[in-house]
Amino acid sequence: MPAPPRVLAHRGASGHAHENSLAAFRTARALGSDGVELDVHTTADGRLVVTHDFAFGGLGPISERTLAELRAVPLPNGEALPELADALAACGDLEVWVELKALPPSADAALLAALAAGPAPARYAVHSFDHRIVRRVAAAAGGALPIGVLQASYPLDPVRVARETGAGALWQEAHLIDAELVDAAHGAGIEVIAWTVNDPSRAAALAALGVDALCGNWPERLGARAR
Repeated sequence: MPAPPRVLAHRGASGHAHENSLAAFRTARALGSDGVELDVHTTADGRLVVTHDFAFGGLGPISERTLAELRAVPLPNGEALPELADALAACGDLEVWVELKALPPSADAALLAALAAGPAPARYAVHSFDHRIVRRVAAAAGGALPIGVLQASYPLDPVRVARETGAGALWQEAHLIDAELVDAAHGAGIEVIAWTVNDPSRAAALAALGVDALCGNWPERLGARAR
């Protein structure tokens, strides 16, 4: 019987609090999540902010706005847009997967510094749909930072992209996971993380296949237990 998969709160416990907010990260901890997945963009003045979309608050692209401009527009829950350092602090000792939505090479050092300064740097990793970014960041970190690749398709060799990138984790869209994929990944020493999983029956089926982690908006539906 495989070990129960880890539970990762998608953009924090986003089924309970506004996604990628400090409230969502604190709620993820309170619900007993093993970890958190969050999204990062870079501002025009080189700051790392946590939000999903490429545009924010009617201001246009995040990359064209300063941190001060962005934080002047509150989130729907009244909070200010968090920086990565704030989010890591709210996550405490949880495992954190940072999805790099966009990261210019000039921001690599700032990202690595923020991760090193967080409360649990040994539990941080990065992943992205842009596999070039994670490979570059891993090289900048000297191979010390775990990386994953995101995939929303099922190619003929679904594990190849992880091998080519040097990633230790394949983030696969949940409905495109089967026993063949899990066995191939594990045979290559690569873990499989399923996203986005919100249905308990689907979570149970994926657990039976042996996936290593489940990422969803309601951690308690995936097996998390309040601390």
